[in-house]
Amino acid sequence: MATTGERTRVVLSVPSIRCGHCVKTITRELKQLDGVVSVEGSVEKQQVAVEFTGDALPKIKATMSEVGYPVVG
Repeated sequence: MATTGERTRVVLSVPSIRCGHCVKTITRELKQLDGVVSVEGSVEKQQVAVEFTGDALPKIKATMSEVGYPVVG
């Protein structure tokens, strides 16, 4: 996790990412959350990089689980 000013960037391991549709779903859902600045997903790496402000990480992880893409690690 890297913090720059008031923004934090984390790279989350999400083994259930299998295709571009998975990335689109995750991106759509996370961008609706307060504090989320950007979302970048990688099918190849099965990772999602999220930049956010405040203490949004617990809600980010909970939302990903709710939509079927739980974070591992």
